[in-house]
Amino acid sequence: MTTIINSKNTNFIKNFENNVKNTIYKFNLLGNKDKILVAVSGGKDSTTVLYVLNKLGYPVEAITINALIGNYSKHNLENIKTFCKEQHIKLHEISFRKEFGYSLCYIRSVLQSKGIHLKSCTLCGVLKRYLLNKYTRKLKATKLVTGHNLDDVAQSVLMNFFRNQLELSSRLGPITGLIKDKKFVARVKPLYLTTEKDVEIYSKLQNFPVKYGRCPCSSDAYRNSVRNLLNEYEQISPRTKKNIITWYLKVLPKIKDYFYTDESLRYCMKCGEPSKKDVCMACFIIEKLK
Repeated sequence: MTTIINSKNTNFIKNFENNVKNTIYKFNLLGNKDKILVAVSGGKDSTTVLYVLNKLGYPVEAITINALIGNYSKHNLENIKTFCKEQHIKLHEISFRKEFGYSLCYIRSVLQSKGIHLKSCTLCGVLKRYLLNKYTRKLKATKLVTGHNLDDVAQSVLMNFFRNQLELSSRLGPITGLIKDKKFVARVKPLYLTTEKDVEIYSKLQNFPVKYGRCPCSSDAYRNSVRNLLNEYEQISPRTKKNIITWYLKVLPKIKDYFYTDESLRYCMKCGEPSKKDVCMACFIIEKLK
């Protein structure tokens, strides 16, 4: 169904795009010399940020990681392929099966049979971040753009607070990470100050070919409980999520200073990727599949 773009919708679209543009400038997320790769899933957030950056004139390419989650991944992949073809954007496709030999669901079942109980979102996040950093570097990109919006960040800040994981929150800024390293490509979030609701409205006004709704493997994710909690508080006290981000950005410099270290990142002994330990979590998982 075609959406009628009236003056009210036109103003919304203009304000939305200006908000993304201002976020990029405010936090110095992207520069003229950057080679930009956008991580896309086929969902509303990543499709929207890819579209807006392309519309703003940034030379973007896209990368998608196919975790092979049945029809969910199939439809998302079809959607993002269609979108990138229409927008004349180069798309790089990476597959779990080609990289690891198996789908996400199979990997999880094998780990569970060996007594390693990782939730699907945790497992998927570890392996996708591993592949994104590896291939973003191979493609010689200097910035990796993600579709994380204001709601996502507010949820993460609250989750880390509840779990007493302040160090993790030090990495949740508009530019991810604490340490600069030649093997770690900076990840940036142009939708950092944009609510999920606004992203959904924008994507529907633009008729993007996206599948709305959550990943079927995320039903047991802790994030769901925190999302529901925040949504309830937002109903009681509007701007709750924005207030969390405003507070967080004020304290972020102090958190970064507290956890800052001049030590270089360590590298995994098996794959050579950045790692906290001698063997990165991705290689630990891959090893357990054998």
